[in-house]
Parts: sequence; structure tokens; C-alpha cells
Amino acid sequence: MSSELRDFLALSYGELEDLNLEAKEQRKNRVAASKLQEQRLKYLTDEKRIKAVTVLFSDLEGRLHMLDYDKKFLVKSWDNLTFDGSSIRGFTAQRESDLRLGIDWSAFYWAPSDVFGSGKVLVFGEVIDKNGKPYSADIRGELKQFANKLYKSEGYTLNAANEIEGFLFKGVDAERNYYQTGKFEYVNTGGYYHSLPGDPLRTFIDTTAEVQRAMGFENEKDHPEVAPSQFEINYSYGEVVAAADQIQLYKLICRQVATNMGMTASFLPKPVVGVNGSGMHTNISVSKDGKNLFWDAKGEEKVSEFAWSFVDRILTHGNDLCLLLNASVNAYRRLDPHFEAPNQIKASAVDRGSMIRIPIGNEKSARVEVRSVSPDANPYLVLYSIFKSGLQGDKLSVKNLRQAERYLPDNVYTAIENFRDAAWTTKLLGADVKGRYADLKQASADRCARLLGTFVKIPEVQYHHDVYNQYLWNMF
Repeated sequence: MSSELRDFLALSYGELEDLNLEAKEQRKNRVAASKLQEQRLKYLTDEKRIKAVTVLFSDLEGRLHMLDYDKKFLVKSWDNLTFDGSSIRGFTAQRESDLRLGIDWSAFYWAPSDVFGSGKVLVFGEVIDKNGKPYSADIRGELKQFANKLYKSEGYTLNAANEIEGFLFKGVDAERNYYQTGKFEYVNTGGYYHSLPGDPLRTFIDTTAEVQRAMGFENEKDHPEVAPSQFEINYSYGEVVAAADQIQLYKLICRQVATNMGMTASFLPKPVVGVNGSGMHTNISVSKDGKNLFWDAKGEEKVSEFAWSFVDRILTHGNDLCLLLNASVNAYRRLDPHFEAPNQIKASAVDRGSMIRIPIGNEKSARVEVRSVSPDANPYLVLYSIFKSGLQGDKLSVKNLRQAERYLPDNVYTAIENFRDAAWTTKLLGADVKGRYADLKQASADRCARLLGTFVKIPEVQYHHDVYNQYLWNMF
């Protein structure tokens, strides 16, 4: 069919950025959900060039799922969008499969048509159980409820920014094809900060950054990372649920841009042995009435007692949370002390082997950085577990916050045992969701070699939760 006949929405990157920044400001200012719902539905009704609305949600492991609804259908039936939850790993059993998607109208995005297709807009969904209540395994919903409750009761705004590293490899579906090749091929061997204009890695970074800007990310800097073909594209702080949404969009954008270029963007924590792995350093702070509660000009490292108490609680629960922050077999290759691995359960302003770093900051930027997070972890689980543990967890089991008395596990089996045995993870997630998550991680681990060894094993990649291969999983 001739493309001239298709009068679908396709906006310039400048127009997209304006729309997305306006929506971002509304979200930041907590505009009432009812007002946003009315505004968005009117926009969808009036904008004839939109053909479909893509609703995004994440499963328990953090795998992003997308459903396209015809625009006219969604406008009429937005409050009754049902789907089969039994097909989603970690969600419902077959006998209780019906779930519903609610629409989070504040999390609405206009996307570039040359990357996502014309005539579409994106919105994040909330999973609703049959009884009409938020579904307990939808951690995005749990995070949103937790953040809203703290805002109402304490006036706290939870803030986060993530530094997400990844690798760019030759060929489409490099992870799915790993069983045939047994290796990943670099597209660039330049190293830290070095990539010539026009080479594949620089072109990928530039293109991805342009898409992010158009989608309202408010970029800060981008560059090749330490390892060959490794990248990092940084963007600004955000309220915790929006920050987690941006992690999902970041990875989606990277994968889509790479695929369009005939390559693969991989967020395996350690796809190549012998070079630095990829992390997702998680910068966090808490503010109230516009004031950063982590800042104290006279405090130790210029952060407040409130911040140090937060750090204490995170370190207390370091081993309890490790499976949530490092969610795959491959992630434990990254916790290697030879590559600045953040495996020491301590806090430091300078030692990058510490689980938590206290960066140099000021009244605006004072924060703590949780370094022991892998880029393949469920971002909603990461931020939910860090904030809830830091604010409500146990305290004072760490005698010296600056000295490592314990270390994070070097294999997923120990991490699973720590997670299952911890009373805190039951309080954090509830026994049912905790059990489901542990069972999923156990299933992945049991498909892989127990000892990591000196090279990346094929099952370690093929059965990774981020590598989409429904056929292989159905064989077990």
C-alpha cells in the first residue's frame, strides 16, 4: 500500500521533546490523575492521526511487555483492558489467568516514528487483579503505592537516577545466536571515552541520545565506557516511578536503535570475560518541600545523619537484597574484585569496590550511589527494595560502615539462599511474591552450570531472563 495513503502521526524530534517535557512536568507536579485522564482521552479522540496506543508493563523479573490497542477501542474501553496473565512468567496460574491493565495517564510518551513506527503513542500500565486491587506481582504498582504513601504521610519525594551501561555487538540477535557462535563480536575497540565520529559505536550512541532527548529524558552526557564496545548514556534525576520507567524505555530504545542498525544492544552484566562488566549504578536521595534531606554541609562527607542511617540499613540488608539487585547467573561474574567490582559491603567516598559510594555533591546533588546493581535487574524491584530497605529496614548490624566485614556472594546459588532465608525479604515482598521470584531465579540457575568458570556458558545467555526465546523456555 502506498505510504501517501497513510496519514499517521509522525512528529519532528523537536515537537516530540516539547510534548514529552510538558508531560514530564505535569507528572513532576503531581497533576491529578483524573485531570490527566480527561486531557489524554480528549487528545486521543481529537488526534485523528493516531492509530494505536502501546501499553507497557513489566513482569516480576523486569521483562518489558507491550500490548498495542486500537486507539478507538482504547478510548471506549480503557477501564476494561483484560489480558491473559498465565502467559507471563511469575504472574498467575492458568486457573486464575484473567488480569486487567489500568492506564497510568501520567506516564504518557510520544515516540519517534522512525524508531517506533508512525501513528503510535506509549503509556505505562498498571496490572489489576480480578478483585480490582493492584496485583501483588506488579512491582511497578507496589513501588508507586509505596512512594505515594510516603509523600502523603511524610512529605517525602523519592528521587533516583541510574547510570546504565551496556555493550554493542555485531549482528542482530547476538544473544539468541550465542549458542551457535559461542562469542560476541565487538563493533569498536576504542575504549573509555574514545570513539571516532561516524564509527558504529558513536553513531549508535548519537542516535540513541537523540531519541532519548526527543522522549524527554533531559540528557546529561554520553560516552563509550571502559570495555570495548561498551556505552553509557546518562540523563537527569527523576521521581522514583518515572526513573524506573525511564530505565525500561532506555533499554527498549537502545535495543531498537541497535536492531535498526543491524547490531545488538546487550545488558548482560558480564558478556565477555576479561574486560569490565556492565553495571547500573543507582543514585538516590530523598527530598521534602524541595529540600534535599541527604545534604548536610557539616556532616561526614557532607551528607546528613538521615543519609547515613539510610546507608546503614542498606548495608545491613546487603546480602538479603543481592538477588534483587543482581538477578541473573551472569551477574555474579561482574562481582569480581579485579574489575572495580562493588562487592564489599561497606560505604566509601573513594573506594569503587564498595557496595555504596558517597559521591561529591552539593545542596542540590547530594546523594548516595548503590553500585552493586546490574543492568538486567528489574528496575522497579531495585528501587523499591533500596528505598524501602533504606527507610524502613533494620539498622545497626554494621559496626563500621567504612570497613568491609562481609562481602556480596560470588554466585547466584548463595544469593538465592540468602534471599530465601532472610526475614526482611518476606516483609519486603510478601511470602507469595518472594517465593515466586526465588523459584524463577532457581529455575534459571538450574539450567546453567553451577560453577561459573573462566568463560561465559551458552545456557547462561540462552536462559537469561532478558533474552527473549519462548521456544527454549517451553522445552522445560
